[in-house]
Amino acid sequence: MWQRNRRRRAYCGLPRLPQSTAPGYAPSWYEGTVFRRRRRVIVAHMNILPPNTRTLGCALATLMLAACGTSPMRTDTPPSTPATAAPDSSRHAAFGPIRESVHRDGDDLVSAGLGLEGLRNASAPAFADPAAPTVAELRRRAIWSNWRGIADLRPGGGAGDELPVVAGREFATLARLEGANEPHRVVLQLPDAFDLEQRCVVVAVASGSRGPYGAIAVAAPWALPRGCALVHTDKGAGSDYFDLATGLGPDANGQIVAPGITPVFAPAQQAEGGIAFKHAHSRDNPEADWGRHVHQAAQFALRVLDDQYPAQAPFTAANTRVIAVGISNGGGAVLRAAEIEDGLIDAVVAGEPNIHVDAPGSRALFDYGSLAARLMPCALLALDDLPQPPLTAQLRSLGEQRCASLRARGELAGADVAAQARDALQQLHAAGFDDAALRGGTSSVGFDLWRAVLATYASAYGRFGPGEHPCGFRWALVDADGQPRATTAQEQATWWSEGSGIPPGNGIALLDPQRGETDPDLAGIDCLRALWEGNSEAAERVRAGVAQTRAGLPREGLPVVIVHGQDDGLIPMAFSSVPYAAMAQAAGREVVFWPVPAAQHFDAFLALPDYGARYVPLLPKVHAALDAVWARLQDPAAHLPDAAP
Repeated sequence: MWQRNRRRRAYCGLPRLPQSTAPGYAPSWYEGTVFRRRRRVIVAHMNILPPNTRTLGCALATLMLAACGTSPMRTDTPPSTPATAAPDSSRHAAFGPIRESVHRDGDDLVSAGLGLEGLRNASAPAFADPAAPTVAELRRRAIWSNWRGIADLRPGGGAGDELPVVAGREFATLARLEGANEPHRVVLQLPDAFDLEQRCVVVAVASGSRGPYGAIAVAAPWALPRGCALVHTDKGAGSDYFDLATGLGPDANGQIVAPGITPVFAPAQQAEGGIAFKHAHSRDNPEADWGRHVHQAAQFALRVLDDQYPAQAPFTAANTRVIAVGISNGGGAVLRAAEIEDGLIDAVVAGEPNIHVDAPGSRALFDYGSLAARLMPCALLALDDLPQPPLTAQLRSLGEQRCASLRARGELAGADVAAQARDALQQLHAAGFDDAALRGGTSSVGFDLWRAVLATYASAYGRFGPGEHPCGFRWALVDADGQPRATTAQEQATWWSEGSGIPPGNGIALLDPQRGETDPDLAGIDCLRALWEGNSEAAERVRAGVAQTRAGLPREGLPVVIVHGQDDGLIPMAFSSVPYAAMAQAAGREVVFWPVPAAQHFDAFLALPDYGARYVPLLPKVHAALDAVWARLQDPAAHLPDAAP
């Protein structure tokens, strides 16, 4: 059996709670006192239907939001524990009941039986009853949705032309960190061919604010055929949307609860109507605890392995290899987990990580994102050869409006649009953006991604509840005139399996009370920027929340590979991977950085002909990095490659 010469750490989890056998009992009921909170019931019912994709812009904006993440907490809650203070599982780990499901004979762990052709199908897997899908139907559609939101599924694309079929079981639970208001979803996929001779757990962390299957394309094809157990976490975000008017939302199985039953996420702060979601309204600022979410997911995996293989137990840090992998926000999460000193995690692979550190060149997403939201529409007019879509005509109209608005306020120089655009471009260059990142970020402007992300993150960092957003943003279903309306059962049924974790999407719109007629979004963007630059109480809360997310060094001796596209326009590597790697390497940590030429942030966008022609997928390089850390763990004398193959 594979062993490590290091301090042993036994896993100590809580016992599984007893489950009722009463008639009609839903298996995901559990006692809320496990979570150190007043008694609360969380059950199992939810529904689904395809999202609103009436326009290409809405569809692609939803896709992009799915690949980006964070969330908020009561203002009297103490600051989150630093990642370097490794939580002891007996005090900090709290797991609800574990629901087991079997996936064989036409179903599997990698693609829910859909195979590559089924994942490529633009039509979502059907529900027998669109307003009341089964748990199995929800899982299948969630896996379909997450593959399509993350991977390059083209023939010959980054996902390849064949997916492995891996039979096994899944073990799902709700886990809660000490002090958190809301749980995170954790799902362990255990292949039937789990390798007991070379014990391996891979922790796959959802990108963006996706649900628990949000990194399935990142890790499943690599981990499961090797006989590794694969544990997923939504890291405290996910698609647990809540209808403020009806009190309905998803239960532990993803089904919509019956009236009078509390769903998995029910915000403590209520509002008159609209939609609340965990990322924006949990008041937990989960990004501050990303590392602890990853760590707790690994603890859950060891606990399940103890239960399933009692003759081979205990599964511990000393005898089980643990690798953490994620991209985007998932990449940032695994780097935060790398700080924890207890030695549970053996290696980390971070793709295009959303990470910021106290080092030259590093900038927080809320900082550079709010700057880009203001200046990029104008600055892009000074660049040629922009990727399509969005359409040039759309960008030009928006850009000309923004140039005129900023020039009228004295924030841009130049007598005409061309000169004003050059000045805006120069300001972004001075802030650290290069032309490759700006071209790669064209989609963030054309599909209004910056504003959607920033509105959510402001609520998360400031720990604001529904109806408390300092800029007045809120989320709701809207009618043809853009006015809020009630949700339908079929719309609610789509939330858990297809929601990105950050609306817009699934028919939910972002509503801005400051929206005007000329350059309509600028007032809201100015308000968001003021939360970074201003002196208001709300700005102080937002900046305090961002400060809690700043990363530290990985622990000594931990192999880390960072993979990042040079054309990434959502998380430019100059603000994230480059300063992080430089800081870690200067401190003597085992960190290598693989920049990938001609890779942007969204592999799924390569299905668009122009993107596919000019950009390459990043996921194959992430899988190569997993190969590299695996080889390094097999042979401790080996060195991590300095560059991607």
